[in-house]
Amino acid sequence: MNSGPGKGVLCVRMIDNLTKRMLRPAIIIAALSFAGCSTLPPEPAAPPPTVPVEHDRDIVIVPPLPAPTPKATVRIPPPPPLPSLAIVLTSGLSAYLNVANELMQRFENHDVYDLSDEGSAPVNILRSVNDSDSSVVVAIGLRAAVSSVAMSDKPVVFSQVFNYQKLLTENSRGVSSIAPLDAQIAAWKEMNPSISRIGAIVGEGHDDLIAEAELAAERHGIELLAHVTHSDQETLYVFKRIIRDIDGFWLFPDNRVLSRRALQQIMEGAERQRVPVLVPTESLLSMGASMSVSSVASDIAETITKVIRQIESGNIGNVPPITPLSEIRVTTSETIRVVDR
Repeated sequence: MNSGPGKGVLCVRMIDNLTKRMLRPAIIIAALSFAGCSTLPPEPAAPPPTVPVEHDRDIVIVPPLPAPTPKATVRIPPPPPLPSLAIVLTSGLSAYLNVANELMQRFENHDVYDLSDEGSAPVNILRSVNDSDSSVVVAIGLRAAVSSVAMSDKPVVFSQVFNYQKLLTENSRGVSSIAPLDAQIAAWKEMNPSISRIGAIVGEGHDDLIAEAELAAERHGIELLAHVTHSDQETLYVFKRIIRDIDGFWLFPDNRVLSRRALQQIMEGAERQRVPVLVPTESLLSMGASMSVSSVASDIAETITKVIRQIESGNIGNVPPITPLSEIRVTTSETIRVVDR
């Protein structure tokens, strides 16, 4: 075999032809593949994201709020008009007149009768009361209460009477003559914090008063030595016996066991022993008492009015024999104050 230059050229051509023959099918296949891709149907688009749907049981339907129901207007009927009143006074003392004046401000129809009027006898005055158009009698003071209960044919409400036991009947009721006992002790303890043992003297028939006074004293950490006497002389004897054992004396307005003389000696003895005395009226401060705790005229009148309303409604049987008061008037030589219990 010849190996000249012509033979080498021939080899190159043969390789080139061979390469062309091998590449032509590959190109055709690639072209067909490319053409086939352009004619195939497109792939389906991805579905949109699924939004979860709540089931019916998860849906809570709230009904609309009902319209507010208008509140019914409750109208409290006014109290019935107060009846006509007959006010009977023991005398013209300011303590009695103050209560009468307060009552006259509350009762439109009223008449006032004074038993100390020398121009008329008590029996004639009470006859006038019975003949009047008054529905209820208010008796202020012991003499007025005794006369009214004995002679009036109308319901009687009495006040300013300490010894009331014989005045209670089916047709009569009373209002306390003294300030609330617990309030008295509280005021006394406030003025004299060191007080711890007090004495008291009263006539017979006041067991309830003594029991209430003992409870009031106990509530405020005070021991009460209460004694029952039957005369002013016995009162002085008991007072002289207990004065050295107490650091306070509680004076009650029992005129059966107190006289002017006995009262004066009690005040003098208490001053010598430096024992403070609590009294029920301001007038006794000038005799040496350290403090007074008294009732208030407006409170007395208001309490009387409440009792009368109960009587007028036909409930006198439910009215207590003695209705307590609510306010106190505290007085010393330097201060005066009114306290609502």
